[in-house]
Amino acid sequence: MAKHISNMNELAKALQPVMLKMVDQLADRVYETLNYFLQDYYSGYEPSSYQRSKDFLFSAVKVDAHPYKGGVRASVYIDYDSLNNYGVSGYQVARWSNEGTHGGMEVDHKPHVWDDTMRETVGNGELLRLAVDYLKRQGISVRG
Repeated sequence: MAKHISNMNELAKALQPVMLKMVDQLADRVYETLNYFLQDYYSGYEPSSYQRSKDFLFSAVKVDAHPYKGGVRASVYIDYDSLNNYGVSGYQVARWSNEGTHGGMEVDHKPHVWDDTMRETVGNGELLRLAVDYLKRQGISVRG
């Protein structure tokens, strides 16, 4: 059944359920990709000078989509505050993982955990394609 929309507020209200689901699915994709690169980071190097706690491996967080300032927002991030790394900040651990080092040491296996995640979701247009496909499945005409 068609809805009659006469102003932007009504349009925003009508689109919000669609946007919530779409943004949540896009965040799921980023979260999945981040976890892939965290796993790659761990599986590509076995430290000989320190024992891993694996806290970093499980540090990815996804916050479900919710209304925010007239739109919709979801978050995906590395919770570096939760890391217990024996005198090294969690932020530093996350930074090293994005610089291609392990514990600050140069190694052969050099994923850049966050940058690779952004390249494989945002940079290559995947999230945009997923958003357009989702909107089309909802019956919303999208042209590019």
